[in-house]
Amino acid sequence: MSRTPTDTTGTAGTRADEPPGAAPDPAAATAEAAAGWRKVPVLIVGLTALLAAMLTAFALPAINSGPHKVPIAVAGPGPAADRVADRLAEARPGAFRVTKVPDAAAARQRVDDRKAYGAVVLGTAPGDKPEVLVATTAGPSVAATLRALAPSLDPAAPRPSVAVHDLHPPTKDDPNAAGLAAGALPLVLGGYLATVAIVMLLRRPAQRAAASLGFSVLAGFALSAVLQYGFGVTDGDYVLIALAVTFNTAATSVTIMGLHSLLGGPGLGLGAAMMIFLGNPLSGLASGPEWLPSGWGTFGQFLPPGAGGTLLRSTAFFDGAGCGRALLVLSCWLVGGLVLFAVGSRRATAVRVQAS
Repeated sequence: MSRTPTDTTGTAGTRADEPPGAAPDPAAATAEAAAGWRKVPVLIVGLTALLAAMLTAFALPAINSGPHKVPIAVAGPGPAADRVADRLAEARPGAFRVTKVPDAAAARQRVDDRKAYGAVVLGTAPGDKPEVLVATTAGPSVAATLRALAPSLDPAAPRPSVAVHDLHPPTKDDPNAAGLAAGALPLVLGGYLATVAIVMLLRRPAQRAAASLGFSVLAGFALSAVLQYGFGVTDGDYVLIALAVTFNTAATSVTIMGLHSLLGGPGLGLGAAMMIFLGNPLSGLASGPEWLPSGWGTFGQFLPPGAGGTLLRSTAFFDGAGCGRALLVLSCWLVGGLVLFAVGSRRATAVRVQAS
């Protein structure tokens, strides 16, 4: 006996023999929409707070910037050196940390070794004029401050005239020594975005590690070539400068990759906070860490952008002098990032094996 065909679709046009849940569930859709609307005010407040934090991180150090215990040397007889130190303290209280050295050669050596940003050399014979030594490429703001204070070091003269000698001047193409500072944010932000692209586009740990290493090397040599041969910002040993940029980029990239491997998406946010929101404004690359508020500049030197900036400045203008701590800090970040990456990758592999 034949059966009359019946309609196998529901009121919404879905077949009755389809798996349960295939048809849109109005209650579920309503609940999902309600949950989305609850996130709207959270996002509004959270993003506004993030913007305020970014503004604070970038603006507050600039507003409160100025010399804070900047190391300088004074060469000359004891009583005369004491008088100069007193004049500097009166002119800019708390601005300088004075170290007395025996002669002009010792003062120059401290500047060359990046143990001092400048020096005051006093004459040993009656009538000798003081001489001020600066290093503009070590910190343009500090050099400008010492230049401005130079006339006050010889108040006895009717028209004070103190010679100022720049031991490490900027290049002719970058007379204000502003090129490195202008490139600070692009270097940090570019390294971060490149690493985000690597972890988003590649899935296997070996591929990510190879891409990060290759990017660090190529970017280090390419960016150094742009700075030196394209813009004329640096004029030192190109290979040494390129290796410094490579090391800095690798430390940043591996750290972010390790945070992502261990924490997932939140790791990228933590990496952005460390490298961009804190590391970049506290790097001191524009003027030197001693130009930032007390404690802030020191903290910034223990983050990759600050340590990397010091390493770059040392290799670009001082033949690597004064870069020991920066190398140690970047090495710690690089090793720490590798450890995080290894732990996260191993855990992810174990999860996949269990799931299969």
